[in-house]
Amino acid sequence: MSDLIHLLPDSVANQIAAGEVIQRPASVIKELVENSVDAGATTIHVIVVDAGRTSIQVIDDGKGMSETDARLSFERHATSKILQAGDLFALHTMGFRGEALASIAAVAQVELQTRRKEDEIGTLITIAGSKLTRQEPVSCPVGSNFKVDNLFFNVPARRKFLKSNATELNNILTAFERIVLVYPQIHFTLHHNGVEMLNLRAGSVRQRIADVFGKQYSQDLLPVEVQTAMCKVSGFVGKPEAARKKSGCDYFFVNGRFMKHAYFHKAVMRAYDRLVPEGMAVPYFLYIEVEPSEIDVNIHPTKTEIKFENEQAIWQILSAAVRDGIGKFCEVPSIDFDTQGQPDIPVFDNASFQDDFSAPKVNYNPDYNPFKQSGGSHSSASAPNQWESLYEGVGQRGTTIEMPLQQPSFFDDDNIVEPQSATEILSEKSPAHYQYKGKYLMTAVKSGLMIIDQHRASVRILYDRYQSQQDGHLITTQKLLFPESVQFSPSETVTMNQMLPELTNLGFDLSDLGGNTFAINGIPTGLDGVDPKSLLHEMVADVDISHLSPLTSHLCLRLAQSAALPYGQVLSNDEMEAIINDLFACTNVNYTPDGKAILCILPQGDIEHLLG
Repeated sequence: MSDLIHLLPDSVANQIAAGEVIQRPASVIKELVENSVDAGATTIHVIVVDAGRTSIQVIDDGKGMSETDARLSFERHATSKILQAGDLFALHTMGFRGEALASIAAVAQVELQTRRKEDEIGTLITIAGSKLTRQEPVSCPVGSNFKVDNLFFNVPARRKFLKSNATELNNILTAFERIVLVYPQIHFTLHHNGVEMLNLRAGSVRQRIADVFGKQYSQDLLPVEVQTAMCKVSGFVGKPEAARKKSGCDYFFVNGRFMKHAYFHKAVMRAYDRLVPEGMAVPYFLYIEVEPSEIDVNIHPTKTEIKFENEQAIWQILSAAVRDGIGKFCEVPSIDFDTQGQPDIPVFDNASFQDDFSAPKVNYNPDYNPFKQSGGSHSSASAPNQWESLYEGVGQRGTTIEMPLQQPSFFDDDNIVEPQSATEILSEKSPAHYQYKGKYLMTAVKSGLMIIDQHRASVRILYDRYQSQQDGHLITTQKLLFPESVQFSPSETVTMNQMLPELTNLGFDLSDLGGNTFAINGIPTGLDGVDPKSLLHEMVADVDISHLSPLTSHLCLRLAQSAALPYGQVLSNDEMEAIINDLFACTNVNYTPDGKAILCILPQGDIEHLLG
């Protein structure tokens, strides 16, 4: 019987490794840009065509490679970063595995031009599917120029499952942002389909954050700086008022490497206890420096997971550092009661004021009546006799709205109450209503006491209204007297461009000013008191660009939540009556579009049992 175990060919082994390292075009850019950083580059240009499907090019002015190193760099586990196993615990570079270039060359057509400063001529190498196709001298500048064409050309299944260009471009921008935020001293540019998306000049960390995410982020950041014998924590955290429902700007960097760490994220958020509403997120950019021997980055091929030797202690330091930064911002100066040497403040003398000045007197005729006949030619018409009969029936609602409840039942703590039709509920509805704690509307119905959440009811009413108006193209736009400008990050701009047609249909009037900035010229009617810039930021943050099919419904829900009746607003009986009637004219009176209960009924029998 022949042997069964055999060695895989290099081409097959490289494709297996590529499945872990190179997942999408963003992975290629991450690996190539990190290599450029490790090569000591001061300027790095990234050029992308069709979100990386057609071409990816990374140009740097780093050290470059010799002819031998250039050829050897495409072999598996060939690296200049480490020499022995102990070097894994003393890493000062981004890369160390030696698998990136081999993996890229296994699933794409790669061309490399590179030259060292001491060489007069460079080297050109082309590889397709792990096979060397050309190697020759070439005239080129100092540094390296990688061009990756037709990614996954020999892995059709992987290429087929790539997302849309907008989604892949968003992933590229996310990976690019994670690198540029660590190296503000390097000049980065990013071009997509011939359009410059980012041009980041060398500067400080705060300036880099402002260049990437906009000046508003820079204004809402607080500095953090703590150094201990165990680690150093620096960077910026957001002010409490900068909290959003979905931040998207939570960055941890450990020794210059981006890291995801849910445990440390809780340490940051705990510092904001009772400062921001529950469920809100605050942006932060925190840089942690520890001894390389105390961490392990060799956990996952993407190198975004890091293990710490002293995780609990670093958690405490991180939480204290954030609290210290917030405390300095919120510090209130003490009141100084020492008045010695202070200038005298004159005291108002009411008596002397009345002596010098007297209030003016107004003369009027107390017997004047503008409705009394004065003998002129015009006479006022007298009210008809029995005028009260003209207003009989006003205030009484004899008609009801036929609307079956769509959910199977209402639930309370102890009983399941079968739902009734809208006709049965409204047939004996009390004309008087009661508002409880500015949150609930209570009214008597045939079967008991109906309790309605006023905010959720308003959300359902407005959502159905926006949906019907959008379907009939009846939404009107309210022009702003002074247009406002709103700035997004590059990845948010990609999402915004995808949402723009839907936003226009919903009544927004937006203009692209370039530079990731849009002008708000008009907003949908009915959004009085809503900050349009915050609303757009929340709408962009909530949208999943890879699933845009229910976008209209999602945007209508966000508009309804923003314009809905807030908790705490006092309502008159007529306003409560209007809300209840509008609610029972909706498509679903039981639940909001996102599945939250709107009303419940406390049965009459339960009330009698409680008071019996």
